[in-house]
Amino acid sequence: MPKRGMEPIRQLQFIEATVEIIHEEGLHGTTLSRVAKRAGTSPGLVAHYFGDKAGLLHATFRHLARALGMEFRDRLRVAADPRSRLLAVIDANFAESQSSPAVVSAWLAFWGQVNHRPELARVQRVVTNRLESNLLYSLRQLVPEEDAVEIASGLGVMIDGLWLRAMMRTGRLNVAEARAMARDYLETQLRARELEIMDA
Repeated sequence: MPKRGMEPIRQLQFIEATVEIIHEEGLHGTTLSRVAKRAGTSPGLVAHYFGDKAGLLHATFRHLARALGMEFRDRLRVAADPRSRLLAVIDANFAESQSSPAVVSAWLAFWGQVNHRPELARVQRVVTNRLESNLLYSLRQLVPEEDAVEIASGLGVMIDGLWLRAMMRTGRLNVAEARAMARDYLETQLRARELEIMDA
């Protein structure tokens, strides 16, 4: 049996190994045996913690979602006003921890399974709802409710699309440019609403 107190450390080792193998072999090539070998242990110990491959993948997706959530919290903690909070939300999505090749491969692999795996769909809903909630919270302090909902929806789509385009690394858009474009979209939308109020 695993030593008491070692469980969180071991689980994290297995999850990190899973992310690496997804990057190298794809989701289909990710097996308990390969994860165990990468972590220097036995497949039985991986099964002890996660049950089967589905359980391991679910835990890994939840880990990625928590890591993104930590990026949100760290940046929002030091944001001084609604506009700064909105920029912090954008920056969190393009953080270094979310743009390493292995993490990107894992996110893309999981997104491909969301429509087929209810447990993964639930995790993705948490991620999507967290983004929308954080955007709406600050936007409601700057613009009317209807505008806040519209901007949050558009900005959420922009963030997802720009992240995907930048992380695929098949074009000329890099992470810094993608982040700047999302920030520019936000500022353009806010300025437009401010002008509407001034002209009213």
